[in-house]
Amino acid sequence: MDNLKSEFMLDPEVTFLNHGSFGACPRPVFETYQEWQRELERQPVKFLARRARELMAEARTALADFLHCSEDEVVYFTNPTTAINMVARSLELEPGDEILTTDHEYGAMDRTWRFICQQIGARYVRQPIPLPVTTPEDFMETFFSGISPRTRLVFISHITSPTALCFPVEAICHRARQLGLLSIVDGAHAPGQVPLDLTRLGADLYTGACHKWLCAPKGAAFLYARREVQERLRPLVISWGWEAENPSDSRFIDHHEWQGTRDIAAFLSVPAAIRFQQDRRWNTIRQGCNELASKTRERINSMTGFDPLCPDTQDWFIQMFAARLPELDCEAFQRQLHDEHRVEVAVYRWNDQPLIRVSFQAYNDEGDAGALLHALSKLLPKNS
Repeated sequence: MDNLKSEFMLDPEVTFLNHGSFGACPRPVFETYQEWQRELERQPVKFLARRARELMAEARTALADFLHCSEDEVVYFTNPTTAINMVARSLELEPGDEILTTDHEYGAMDRTWRFICQQIGARYVRQPIPLPVTTPEDFMETFFSGISPRTRLVFISHITSPTALCFPVEAICHRARQLGLLSIVDGAHAPGQVPLDLTRLGADLYTGACHKWLCAPKGAAFLYARREVQERLRPLVISWGWEAENPSDSRFIDHHEWQGTRDIAAFLSVPAAIRFQQDRRWNTIRQGCNELASKTRERINSMTGFDPLCPDTQDWFIQMFAARLPELDCEAFQRQLHDEHRVEVAVYRWNDQPLIRVSFQAYNDEGDAGALLHALSKLLPKNS
């Protein structure tokens, strides 16, 4: 596949296979980001007091076009965790109410929901999804077997952080709607890795990171909210948009967009990230990354003797995959990979099983996969 290594600012001495954690911003997008920061500092009052509202509207429109939704259904947040904190604190749950989720969710999200449930006496139900997964139909049956008469909403990842699996969120959201349940999707890993049409997908609320697979600067994320649920959301930070002196046509935007003085350059750079990918035939890039991920996953599983976590299809993984490792000290093993072989990759324990999570992005190639496989051949226990 075409390699865009020269367009990124990553350390050339490191084989970087951990895009999934914090992303990586291409040079042209980062330059746009710095231009916005310099413009802010040249005339802060003009920029923030007189231009920010219009500039944010333009950036929001570009993002909404990318997500296939209306510009008044999406608002920028610094990260998905902050967006979900706002949502979780807004919902009027009662003691005994239940939130249905899976045991594959991101740790910060789990902590957010557990905190909220502890405050009000609700239950956060982590429905186990056994591995390997097989078919979307089996997944749906397993997941919705966790429903009870007290279930009020479902919260689920589009692409999971610990297991790197694409869940059938469109089917889940439509089933939740049929059952009268609110659907909230953590799409942190989705924008840029999978094509998104949020109107068709059907989630009531959907949060995503722009700084991961869309390659925007750090601190750019969003929350999508269907108009029907926007009135349920209370701002996490009360600022000038609450009881606005010059209200816009959208209270959702007024209440959540302005949170006081902050650097909005990352938000304003999202259109540049979208253009960067559009100009470089990103569907082709994505396909090449998937093929490299598929081959590398097969080699790792052959090396360890473990079965894959899911079938080899884009229904279940795209540019990122997880694979089982034999019993080892995950933190020490990750350090060895980096310090001895200059390979940056995620290694951690999930449900008491050591996993390695490998990300392939436009700057990776066969040589990067080879460097990882060589390091694993040297460091993995010999009986694996």
